[in-house]
Amino acid sequence: MVNRVCVVLVDRANFGRMHPVMNEIKRDPSLELQVLCAGTMLLERFGHTASEVENAGFRIDARVFLEVEGSTPITMAKSVGLGVIEFTSAFQMLQPDLILMIGDRFEAMAAVLAASYMNIRVAHIQGGEVSGSIDESTRHAITKFSHLHFPATSRSAQYIVAMGEDPAYVHCVGCPVGDYITSLKPDLDPKIFLERSVGAPVMANEPYLLVLFHPITTTFSSQNNEVLQLLEALSELKVPTVWLWPNIDAGADAISKELRRFREVHRPDWLCFAKNFDPATYQKILMKTACAVGNSSSFVRDSTFSGTPVVLVGDRQQGREIGANTIKCSTSKDDILLAVKSQLAHGRYPIENLYGDGTASIQIVEHIKNFARPHQKILCYPGVEN
Repeated sequence: MVNRVCVVLVDRANFGRMHPVMNEIKRDPSLELQVLCAGTMLLERFGHTASEVENAGFRIDARVFLEVEGSTPITMAKSVGLGVIEFTSAFQMLQPDLILMIGDRFEAMAAVLAASYMNIRVAHIQGGEVSGSIDESTRHAITKFSHLHFPATSRSAQYIVAMGEDPAYVHCVGCPVGDYITSLKPDLDPKIFLERSVGAPVMANEPYLLVLFHPITTTFSSQNNEVLQLLEALSELKVPTVWLWPNIDAGADAISKELRRFREVHRPDWLCFAKNFDPATYQKILMKTACAVGNSSSFVRDSTFSGTPVVLVGDRQQGREIGANTIKCSTSKDDILLAVKSQLAHGRYPIENLYGDGTASIQIVEHIKNFARPHQKILCYPGVEN
């Protein structure tokens, strides 16, 4: 049986999704919560999200520094190697019965490799999803190393079973971010952007756009032009805009350079930039924005719980299940402009339950408590003898 559950958080988005699960584990007297923070959560230029974990009342039991600077395919690969070494040391110290992971980050892949070779069982949230890029390969690889699966949608659950995973250990629970979003009050300080961003004075009680554009690691060399197309489209609109800096993936430094150049050359009076927001503030900002524009998976998933209009730009989330609130478009200026104008004219959408009904955390903890699968996995293809 499982007693010590180590929740591994590797980037700024992880904590917002895992927060409700961590609360449920912490409340359960039969489970011991361990928290391991790693990757960009420990870096100041990404907002040092680890401090938000502590501010929320959680003890951080271990920290793993693994990011090799450079934001190139080489540094990503080296970070995985360094991560395996450092996660191994952390797990040796913590001695968890099970690690709980979410998503598709390369840092998460390092943690899963270390745990698997140490005979520590792995539970995985958000497996089976399709999104393109190296992230999809990473996610499916984590699935094959995992012993317990918590997909967010029924299609994802079917894909996991199709990969030869035992259906008895595949539980479609929804995404725990929905638990968090549905518990929040919709209040938002009108001056939050004045206090937490740089650039134009954007007010949160007036219509604004929220933008987040990450690199696509398999085609990162073309990112500069795509960012310029997005900036040119938004320049025509001149709607007050809050832009979050991209993640650390290959191509991120090039995107950041273009954003800084645009800011210095054009001095836009409609655009401000922010490193990061704590999970509650970020979700409230996403709830209240007139339209979210970019290629973040949080725009796709989280927005379905609030009905926020979304314009999904480019191919980074290719194949991802989307709600009626999301419009896909290319990275060309004209297509982006048309899509954003359409969403601004439409306004909010009805809330959907594509990614769950807001009860994922309770279900996840119940399944973990009753989990007794052996360390050794076997393929499970119906009609085929093992």
